[in-house]
Amino acid sequence: MAQRRVIQTDEVLPLVQAIPLALQHLMAMFGATVLVPLLTGLDPSIGLMTSGVGTIIYLICVRGKIPSYLGSSFAFIAPLAAVVGGVTAGTANNPEMIPYALGGLVAAGVVYVIVAGIVKLFGTGWLYKLLPPALVGAVVIVIGLGLAGTAVKESLFPFADPTQPINWTFLLVAAITLGSAIAFSSYFKGFVATVPILLGIVVGFVVSIPLGLVDFTKVNSAAWIGLPHLTIAKFQPSAMLLIAPVALVVIVEHIGHLLVVNEITGKDFNSLLPQSLLGDGLATIFSGFVGGTPSTTYAENIGVMAVTRVYAVQLFWYAGAFAALIGGFIPKVGALISSIPSPVMGGVSILLFGLIASSGLRMLVDSGIDYSHSRNLILSSVVLVIGIGMEVGGIKIPIGQYTVPGMALATLLGVILNLVLPAESKSLAAEGAGEFGTDGDAVAAASEA
Repeated sequence: MAQRRVIQTDEVLPLVQAIPLALQHLMAMFGATVLVPLLTGLDPSIGLMTSGVGTIIYLICVRGKIPSYLGSSFAFIAPLAAVVGGVTAGTANNPEMIPYALGGLVAAGVVYVIVAGIVKLFGTGWLYKLLPPALVGAVVIVIGLGLAGTAVKESLFPFADPTQPINWTFLLVAAITLGSAIAFSSYFKGFVATVPILLGIVVGFVVSIPLGLVDFTKVNSAAWIGLPHLTIAKFQPSAMLLIAPVALVVIVEHIGHLLVVNEITGKDFNSLLPQSLLGDGLATIFSGFVGGTPSTTYAENIGVMAVTRVYAVQLFWYAGAFAALIGGFIPKVGALISSIPSPVMGGVSILLFGLIASSGLRMLVDSGIDYSHSRNLILSSVVLVIGIGMEVGGIKIPIGQYTVPGMALATLLGVILNLVLPAESKSLAAEGAGEFGTDGDAVAAASEA
């Protein structure tokens, strides 16, 4: 891709540039954020609104330093669906249980806050010992490639269901969308090169209209101005015990995403991990109280940063405000965004998720890991095979009535192996400290290499 100037996290862009860039982040996270409420019987519009408000809460907690967007977490789908008795066509089978499911989300947010306090009390030194480069690089690759199946299924199958025959129209639209995003990023200069994802989505959307993939029914019937339909949480111990522990799984994902942001931006935000977890927790608490979805930092938006090399936190303030406004008060625009066909989102996701995985590969290369050491080989190999195998295969480990996804299990196994395997040279500890040191110099140097 063509090289362009890096826009760092603290830079402020003119509105004429910032607004399209923020809308690009809105588009990138939209599909997954509204999919979670559809799969759990919650309100997609409220899910969009609370993702925006949650992002603003998060940015306040991290003092506007970490560029991240908070969307709906997929890890909570199974326990939420269990509490509401399953979901049929986007509607909960036992809608009277929805407030109690929301109470479970509030409890999950409290778990975030507790863990954030523990990290604040004991510091982040444990992070460097538990997560050496051989492990972290592999986890980052899993984060990207683990989502590959979702991108491909959206690009090929109706309802992303691989039991359906391949839809060749979907494939055409996904290919055009992906090709457009690549072309805008690679062959154009200036501002156009910084919004390839947004432009790719626009091209894919326009192409989809004559092919009959866009349904404007909900757009035509939606009002321009409206008020959000909130559902207030209620609390039931059994629902809380079922849902709250899943927060521990998402915290592992959160740490992985923070490390990816470190790698992409060339900065070290590890010292802000307590504030980052706190922001995620408070966002989930707010969302649960009013009828929204659980929060997590989003790989899709990290992928947008990797493509555009624009890391300005300003964009995430705007994206959060737009999501809150559209989801809560402008039903017409929300319906229009909802009408974007899945192959369009699948096409851009192929690029976004691939770039996440490439960032992990770059981390392994830049850290100078010696793979002649069996210790490093074992760490990376176990994480890659377990993580990618489970994620792409759709395999989750049931624990009680909730499930552990492949990325979390692979990371946990990697941490255990890192603790029990003997060190083969003193340089391994130095490598870990250098890559994830608190001053950020090593990370910045690696990124400039």
